[in-house]
Amino acid sequence: METRVSSDYDYNLFSSGLDPHSENRVLKATVSYLKSEIGKFKKKPLLVCEVRKLVGKHAVIRLPNGNYFLVEVLDSLRPQLSPYDTVLVEQHSLTIVDKIEQTNHFDIESFVILEKPSVSWDQVGGLKDPIRDLQEVVELPLINPQLFSQIGIEPPKGILLHGPTGTGKTLLAKAVAHSTNATFIQVTASELNQKFIGDGAKLVKDLFSMAREKSPSIIFIDEIDALASTRIDVGASGEREVQRTFMQLLTELDGFKSLDGVKVIGATNRLEVIDKALLRPGRFDRLIEVPLPDPLSRKNIFSIYTRGMSLSGVDISLLVPRTEGFCGAEIKGVCTEAGYFALRDGRTFVTQDDFSSAINKFRMISPSEHLTMFG
Repeated sequence: METRVSSDYDYNLFSSGLDPHSENRVLKATVSYLKSEIGKFKKKPLLVCEVRKLVGKHAVIRLPNGNYFLVEVLDSLRPQLSPYDTVLVEQHSLTIVDKIEQTNHFDIESFVILEKPSVSWDQVGGLKDPIRDLQEVVELPLINPQLFSQIGIEPPKGILLHGPTGTGKTLLAKAVAHSTNATFIQVTASELNQKFIGDGAKLVKDLFSMAREKSPSIIFIDEIDALASTRIDVGASGEREVQRTFMQLLTELDGFKSLDGVKVIGATNRLEVIDKALLRPGRFDRLIEVPLPDPLSRKNIFSIYTRGMSLSGVDISLLVPRTEGFCGAEIKGVCTEAGYFALRDGRTFVTQDDFSSAINKFRMISPSEHLTMFG
């Protein structure tokens, strides 16, 4: 085995055309490179921190766990630093050894859904009044802002959609974003509540900075009651941090930075717990109720969700009375379940009996269960 390897080496040396001295230099360079690569595995990692204040030749930094330290700074790096820079520090002494250049990346990007929705108004059924209100307070200001300047009024900055779960609040927000060709930024309020002090407020700040950068844009905060519920005087640190994050949201809504080209839409099914400070004029000053669909609306919703289905002898008007109290998400679930009944029978079309069986199945499931199943 050793003889064969040696022979292969001699052959490669001969075929490369290099003399032994040149080959020796190549091998030394290769060994040096490999040693440097192995050395990287032995190095201790650096901590990513934030500079909060410069004090003479020192700096106050904030660690990821929320603690603050007064640390040394490399002399060559000191002139380049300013408050709120992101830096790398050595683990033991916490000396600042390098600076991370700022980019357009925001911490919030890992929490949000950023998209250009394809949902149009004709895909939203049974919500005539909410659609009209959104067109007036969101669509018109983004498409024709000079109209409001001529009249001398300012359109609402924030809109709160409230109503039972599954009635189409998210669908409405996506539809208005599509109609205005705006960037749709969706975030769940609970994701803004962070463990360490100041992290939640920073996410809110990044959220609005991103929205301004990508304007025209719509920020959609789902389940906003998780962040903006009525404040109570408690000693728990977690509750205090939620309140700090909430106060940052209020600051962004009516602060010094303009929200031109940015609209904020919140959604909740618990309007009674929302803090009154959020609902005052200048913040979320337009409340739009999204109710359960009436018979005409349910028929419209059935028409939308059965538009692409292969139907045979289905009379939608007979399904409407049997779905009293159903929300839009439940009606969509009924259509999906009817399709499954057809598949089980080996058919490629859906009949009236399939819809009846699907409705019966939903009636046997408690409302909380089938809302969990179908949104």
